[in-house]
Amino acid sequence: MVGLKEELLKSIWHAFTALDLDRSGKVLSHNLCTVLNVPHDPVALEEHFRDDDEGPVSNQGYMPYLNKFILEKVQGNFDKVEFNRMCWTLCAKKNLSKSPLLISDEDAFKVWVIFNFLSEDKYPLIIVPEEIEYLLKKITEAMGAGWQQEQFDHYKIALNTSREGLSAWELIDLIGSGQFSKGMDRQTVSMAINEVFNELILDVLKQGYMLKKGHKRKNWMERWFVLKPNIISYYVSEDLKEKKGDIILDGNCCVEALPDKDGKKCLFLIKCLDKTFEISASDKKKKQEWIQAIQSTVSLLRAGSAPPHKEARQKRKELRQKLQAEQEELERQMRELQVANENKQKELETVRKQLEAAAARAAEEEKKRLQTQVELQDRFSLELEREKMVRQKMEEQVAQKSSELEQYLQRVRELEEMYKQLQEALEDEKQARQDEETVRKLQARLLEEETAKRAELEKWHLQQQQTIRMTEAEKQELENQRLMKEQALHVAMEQLKQLELERKEALEQYEEVKKKLETAANKTKSWKDKVAHHEGLIRLIEPGSKNPHLITNWGPAAFTEAELEQRQRNWKGKKATST
Repeated sequence: MVGLKEELLKSIWHAFTALDLDRSGKVLSHNLCTVLNVPHDPVALEEHFRDDDEGPVSNQGYMPYLNKFILEKVQGNFDKVEFNRMCWTLCAKKNLSKSPLLISDEDAFKVWVIFNFLSEDKYPLIIVPEEIEYLLKKITEAMGAGWQQEQFDHYKIALNTSREGLSAWELIDLIGSGQFSKGMDRQTVSMAINEVFNELILDVLKQGYMLKKGHKRKNWMERWFVLKPNIISYYVSEDLKEKKGDIILDGNCCVEALPDKDGKKCLFLIKCLDKTFEISASDKKKKQEWIQAIQSTVSLLRAGSAPPHKEARQKRKELRQKLQAEQEELERQMRELQVANENKQKELETVRKQLEAAAARAAEEEKKRLQTQVELQDRFSLELEREKMVRQKMEEQVAQKSSELEQYLQRVRELEEMYKQLQEALEDEKQARQDEETVRKLQARLLEEETAKRAELEKWHLQQQQTIRMTEAEKQELENQRLMKEQALHVAMEQLKQLELERKEALEQYEEVKKKLETAANKTKSWKDKVAHHEGLIRLIEPGSKNPHLITNWGPAAFTEAELEQRQRNWKGKKATST
């Protein structure tokens, strides 16, 4: 479909460029829909050609409409000759030369269609000299004349100096002028153009009169046969007005030569899937030509190849593209060589200037070198004297550094002695902390016993309060028990006082230990100051931090919450046992 679209576009382009689109664009679109068997879309047509400023009536604006509403709907079921004739009618009157030509308007139309087939796929359309030569050769061979290569070479040289190729109308003028058909009458030229038109445009590979055997009455009738890439049509006469039938060709068809029989000579057989056709040629040469032509057509169908003239056109086009690419590559290389040569010349000129500058600099440098040599000799003498003085200063500095090193070593030894004393102070502090821990444990034990006694007293007090509320009958008995409990309470109070005295003694011991700890801490602090004063060469080793201690009503405790809870559980158990 892409190749078909390109072929249609070339003919449409001629018609489109020949019309005043504002007035005749609708006519062109309507005619295209008619000859291409495409449904009309009047709404889209009116929308496209509306008269306001937004209507896309330009060349670029018309192409989207043409592609979307016409070309994309083409199915191929249309008469190509009628389509080309419609486009020819719209453009021929405006572009066809007014001067008399040796060919008729019908022949000019066929040349125009052939031009569209052979022209390049770029706009504006032109036919290159190679294709012009190919077409003129085909027409000359069809006329039975000899090809004048030298004459065409002169024409080609003159053409290449002015332009790349010819337009359709210039090609018509060239063929109609008779420049390459001198000595031939109008009818011979017309027949030659018609033969080339049939081959290139109508895909007629071969045509001619032969006898065909009927399928029903088995009689032999003369028919005009036309061979195309996938069909053989046969008509009553060569005017093609009355078609009698078609022989559909495909890859399964074959053709065979038959021996003479029933008084018929030059027989051959065309076998298809559904029918078999017996045909008689006029002579052996025609028979062999038809057999070979049909076999070639069937071979192309099996291979899925294009007709010979279309394949040849594609090869010529690819060859031109290849030659053009090689020419462009050669020109690019020549430009690169030229640029490289210019760059080389610039580099050589630059090198020459650099050599001249280097020679001048070398002479200047030699002059400076001699002058510098004298200056260096004087400077060397001064440097030698200066070096002697520097050496003496360095020896004095070495002696001074040795003295400073000895002092530094002495300071290190002092710091080591201070470090040992600091370790002893830390040991004293550690022992004081251990003593403090022992006193705290003792204090905790006394506190536990005191707590137990207080709990027991509170319990007795509660029991006494309950006893007072009893009846008179029980008061005497309870009174006796109260007396006994008061005695026990008195004993407990005595024990409590004793515990109070022991607690005070423990507090005094704790204060003594605390003073010792403060003394050790002061010593440690003094050692820290000394170490800091001696440049911090020794890092102090201090005991780790401790968790905060419990505080009671009588001072800091030496036990943890877990130990206190365990002792409370023990007291409760003893109290339950005593009651």
